[in-house]
Amino acid sequence: MAEGQATDIVAPVRGMHCAACVGKVERALTSVPGVDQASVNLATEQATVSFDPALTSVDALRAAVAAAGYELAEPRTGAAPVDDAEQSAREAEQRRQRNRLVVGALLSTPVLLGGMSHLLPWVPAVLRDPWVLLALTTPVQFWVGWQFHRGFLHDLRYLNASMSTLVSVGTNAAYFFSVAVTLWPHAFPQHGAMTYFDVSAVVITLVVLGRWLEARARGRTSEAIRRLVSLAPRTARVVRDGAEVDVPTADVRVGDFVRLRPGERVPVDGVVTEGASTIDESMLTGEILPVEKAPESKVFAGTVNRTGSFVFRAARVGSETALARIVKLVAEAQGSRAPIQRLADRVAAVFVPIVLGIAALTFLAWWAFGPEPAALYALTNAVAVLVIACPCAMGLATPTAIMVGAGRGAEYGVLIKSAAALELLQGVDTVVFDKTGTLTVGRPAVTDVIPVGSTSAEAGPGSDDVLALAAAAEQGSEHPLGEAIVARAKERGVALPPVSEFATVPGQGIDAMAADGRVLLGNRTLMDARGVDVGALAPRAQALAAEGKTVVYLALGGRALGLLAAADRLKPDAADVVAALKRRGIAVVMLTGDTQPTAEAIARQAGIDRVRAEVLPEDKASEIARLQAEGRRVAMVGDGINDAPALARATVGIAMGSGTDVAIEAADVTLLRGDLHGVVAAIDLSRRTIRIIKENLAWAFGYNVVLIPVAAGVLYPFWGVLLSPILAGAAMAFSSVSVVTNSLRLKRWQYVSTKETFDGG
Repeated sequence: MAEGQATDIVAPVRGMHCAACVGKVERALTSVPGVDQASVNLATEQATVSFDPALTSVDALRAAVAAAGYELAEPRTGAAPVDDAEQSAREAEQRRQRNRLVVGALLSTPVLLGGMSHLLPWVPAVLRDPWVLLALTTPVQFWVGWQFHRGFLHDLRYLNASMSTLVSVGTNAAYFFSVAVTLWPHAFPQHGAMTYFDVSAVVITLVVLGRWLEARARGRTSEAIRRLVSLAPRTARVVRDGAEVDVPTADVRVGDFVRLRPGERVPVDGVVTEGASTIDESMLTGEILPVEKAPESKVFAGTVNRTGSFVFRAARVGSETALARIVKLVAEAQGSRAPIQRLADRVAAVFVPIVLGIAALTFLAWWAFGPEPAALYALTNAVAVLVIACPCAMGLATPTAIMVGAGRGAEYGVLIKSAAALELLQGVDTVVFDKTGTLTVGRPAVTDVIPVGSTSAEAGPGSDDVLALAAAAEQGSEHPLGEAIVARAKERGVALPPVSEFATVPGQGIDAMAADGRVLLGNRTLMDARGVDVGALAPRAQALAAEGKTVVYLALGGRALGLLAAADRLKPDAADVVAALKRRGIAVVMLTGDTQPTAEAIARQAGIDRVRAEVLPEDKASEIARLQAEGRRVAMVGDGINDAPALARATVGIAMGSGTDVAIEAADVTLLRGDLHGVVAAIDLSRRTIRIIKENLAWAFGYNVVLIPVAAGVLYPFWGVLLSPILAGAAMAFSSVSVVTNSLRLKRWQYVSTKETFDGG
């Protein structure tokens, strides 16, 4: 470990094309003294490095990467995961590959026809001339394919090997053999002056085609990030020295006053100081209805002002805004590495040297034991082995799926902080919910108002009188139960009688004076202490308490008038979410510090069978550990500070976006919209993403395991089957494209709560 405070940077890496490249860049970075950790992602083409600035510098990191044959670009600043310069560089790379592809295709087509002239008698005589084929092939070999030869020279200089090594060695072998046959045809009488310019030209063109398609596809994987970044306007109208001036959003400072007009997006987070409006916050909360804003209301970057004009004071700017933090979370998840990728990384590290060894053995075996012309068979089969091997597919199998999956999750308000969390989430078999604020609304609401002599909630003629007198006694109360009673009275529009001489009886209730006598509102202890007979209400009170409700009695002038019951209501979607989890074979547990009757009542409403009640905050993590000791893979869903230890202890911690910052920091997944369906969506998405990754890895490994031996000629003794280097090049070019395309199927994924699985893929 480094001695000082570690600094983390994220910087683009240019020149990587396969999993072997990733390994080389990582080894170069970790070899620098002072670097604690380095992680390189092929799909995002970026490196995340943690280092001690007292021991090393960015220049030292850049020099180490350059020595390995790659370029470490300027570290990214701010929240944007893909800035304009970097996006322009990617687009320029796509254009370069496209231009090379066009030239390669135009020149390779006649070369291919010339190489097949013995099968196509209509081919013009000029294309049968080896000197013409040499002239057409040379630009393809050394201009279109220069990127591969340059990569090979870098590899040779530092005793490394990559995909560029395979392509360069293979095509150069075919090209220079053909040049020799063209220059000295009498030295190869057994070959009949047959050349392999078509192998060289077409293979390079096909590999460039693969790179162009791959670059285009990889650009699509970061669309979700770009859409998030685009939500923030580029300029803000700031009030300075009494005048309104437009400045770049990046120049807005904390404390600046910003004017916003109808239809404009909020540039930074802040607090309204003047004016009023309604704001569309659906990008943050998922709520369709706009939110009223008045002085002291908070506004967030990226949300849309609907109606009025107002001024707000900037509170969080740059990378500190809510939108920037969301973008950062998604970018970090897309750039992180899943445990499932380690196998691919280990194989890729030795893959190219092994392929070079197989190609050498293939050449020697065909030279020694093959039919005449043995040298011809040896060359073509060795080239086929070199060309067909594809470490690209292995390198892209995991990160492309992670990128698309994390981006798609962000569009659903599900922020997955790392690839590891995404992988662990798919294996979860138990979901533990905190009760208050997670399964429930988190605020008590009056559920029953029962006058003496009534048998049903709010059915008696005196229910409004009971509610009015109770609300009058609770006016000004800061107790949640008192606020609920007052809110219920306002909903029903009842008039409150005058009440005075308010006094709180600690642990029991309220004592006040009304026109008709003394008002008592509180628990059974208060009534018994003041000699009020509540026997007629006791059976109903006990029944309500058994349902997990809090009961208070109301008395006037020493006589019981009725009772009120309140409870924290279950969220409307809670029961549906629990049922959806059960359909997916996931056990559901509720964890709460509430009493057993209250917990069981909520659990019954939600359809939860297993409940742990009266759990102290410090014991929640122990309960998670106990479930894990049973062999369960546990996801914990919570929202409060007291949930943070349990969220950190769980296999995967899921925080409600409406919860505390502490809970969100401790969790692996954040449900930005506070919607419980996000729990099921996150699990569904992770299962689908991991399935895509497994398909990609199966294809990448299977492709190489099966086709490399075929290219070496193992089928020839049995069925006379050989693989043309041209077909090998085509297969290699499309193998990595197929992996990226398979990952892009996740972009069509849609969460459907009523189904075992989901659509779009």
